[in-house]
Amino acid sequence: MTYLVGSENPKESAGVRFRKLLSSPGILRLPGAHNGQAALQAKDAGFDALYLSGAAMTASMGLPDLGIITIDQVEFFIRQIVRSSGLPLLVDGDTGYGETLNVMNMVRTFEEAGAGAVHLEDQLLPKKCGHLNDKKLASVNEMTMKVDAARRAARDIVIVARTDAAASEGIDGAVGRAQKYIDAGADAIFPEALTTADMFREFARRMPGVKLLANMTEFGRTPFFTAKEFEEMGYSMIIWPVSSLRVANKAQADLYETLQRDDSTEAMLPRMQTREELYKTLRYHEYESLDRSIVETVLPTVDH
Repeated sequence: MTYLVGSENPKESAGVRFRKLLSSPGILRLPGAHNGQAALQAKDAGFDALYLSGAAMTASMGLPDLGIITIDQVEFFIRQIVRSSGLPLLVDGDTGYGETLNVMNMVRTFEEAGAGAVHLEDQLLPKKCGHLNDKKLASVNEMTMKVDAARRAARDIVIVARTDAAASEGIDGAVGRAQKYIDAGADAIFPEALTTADMFREFARRMPGVKLLANMTEFGRTPFFTAKEFEEMGYSMIIWPVSSLRVANKAQADLYETLQRDDSTEAMLPRMQTREELYKTLRYHEYESLDRSIVETVLPTVDH
C-alpha cells in the first residue's frame, strides 16, 4: 500500500528494523536509491533495505560530491525514499556537517526523517569521494568526539563509522582508528577504498565481532566482488551506492542524444518505462482508492 496507510507505516522505528536486519543471518544488501522512484523499484525487486549516497544526491542536483549540500537537503531525500518505500535506510552523513553539535543535529534530523542508520567519515572538508586521491583526514580525537556525539544524540538509529585511512595510513592505521571508533560508540565500521581481497580479509580478521560494511562502487579502487564473496571475507553489509544513478544518467544522455538527432523519442520507446509500469510502481490506483471522489484512471492505448 501507499505510505499514507498500510505496511509502509510500520510500528517499529527504522533503527530497530535496521538492527534486526543487520543481526539476521547473511550479508545485508543495500542498493543505492537516489530518489523515491528508485526506492520503489528496488523494493519491488525484493530488497529489504536501501542506501542513500551523498555522491548520488549531489550528482542528481548537478553538483560534485565535495561536501556542498546541507542537512536540510539530505532530509528531503530521506523523507521521499522512506515515504515511498517504507524500507530501513542507511544514509551517507559525510563528515557530520560540522563539529560535535552539528553531528548531533544531523543524527537527530536524519532519525526524525526516518533514517535507520547513518555513516560518518573521518575526512576533513572539502571532502572527496573515498576512492579519489589526496583525502585529508581528521585526527583520531576529532573523529572519536564526533562518533561519541552521534551515539549520544541517537535514539534507535545505527551509527556506522567510516574510515578513509587505509590509503594514507595503511591497514594498521585504519584498524587502529576503527577500534577507537567502536570504543567511542559506533555500531559498525566502514573501511573505505580497500583495494584487494587480502586487504578486506585482513581488516575483518583484525576486527573480530565487529559489524563491517563493504562498498562495491563502480569505477573505483575496489575490484568487483559479489555480496556472497564479501560475506565470506567477514562483512555484514554491502552497498552499491551510485549504481542506480549511473544507469539512469546514462539512459537520459542517450535519450537527449536521440532527441537531438531524430527530433523524436520513438527510437527510445523500447528502453522506456511505460505509463502502465510507472503507475504500477507508484501504486497509482491505490492512491486513487483512498479518495472515493477520484474516478479510477483508464490508461490510454496507443499502437506503436
